[in-house]
Amino acid sequence: MNEFREYFLKIRVICPFVKFVFEEFLLLIHQESNTMTNSAMDYLTQAQVILDRITNTQMDAIERAADLCTKAISGDGLVHMFGSGHSRIFVEEMFPRHGSFPGFHPIVELSLTYHNLVVGSNGQRQAMFLEHVEGFGQVIMRNFVFAAPDCFLIFSNSGINEVVIDVALEAKRQNMPVIAVVSLEHCKASPAPHSSGKKLPDIADIVIDNCTPGGDALVHVPGLVEPVGPGSTIGAAAVTNALKCRVAEKLTALGKPPIVLTSSYFIGGEASRQRFDECYDDYRARVQKVYGNCR
Repeated sequence: MNEFREYFLKIRVICPFVKFVFEEFLLLIHQESNTMTNSAMDYLTQAQVILDRITNTQMDAIERAADLCTKAISGDGLVHMFGSGHSRIFVEEMFPRHGSFPGFHPIVELSLTYHNLVVGSNGQRQAMFLEHVEGFGQVIMRNFVFAAPDCFLIFSNSGINEVVIDVALEAKRQNMPVIAVVSLEHCKASPAPHSSGKKLPDIADIVIDNCTPGGDALVHVPGLVEPVGPGSTIGAAAVTNALKCRVAEKLTALGKPPIVLTSSYFIGGEASRQRFDECYDDYRARVQKVYGNCR
């Protein structure tokens, strides 16, 4: 690029047209470069703001949630987890992932989350429709047996969709403490469509704000009306892993260190394969009671 610039600097004196084209070319490249850099940096800057807000405002809630989860897991109970739509990401982020451990029970309904085809069978329209079918949450919960000291962890950026409220109300009806991870700004600004008139923070015992601005998308690109780049993925994933780490710390302090799904990078291939089997076996033993101890 420097050689190219120097060449045209030499000949621009000879040909004014070449000078004009060259300067317009440089301006275009500069503008495109700045747009790319600014939009990308804008997202990363705002993502950091979300992380800073969580650090500064949500650690007490995360600590209280960790206490509930630790009590459940150390008492041979389960932390049941639910999320619809893209919120299933955080259910799976908690378990099973490298660096995670049994004690968390994912409840992921495919009809609400398997929408990667976007249109057609199992499309996004159907999933979004089902999120608003009141009573569907109780149907999902009917499949499981819950008992003390279980608790429930629900992820929902909006905190208002009917199926999420159904699940939270049913968890409370069965005397389980409920932890909610939501965008409080988005939730407070949204109407409550459930017939109960409740939103997720109204039901939950502990509310963790993912600190994402209302509307989720963070970046306003010049010339584009609508913002892009959702922030809830950053906020909710950070909350999920912060909570996970704190629970691991508390379990270890109790003398009940969790069995961690560990990469071969840390312990070698054979040990990692054995650890995965050990972890899955432990999870199977824990989750049997959810299906009435079926074998």
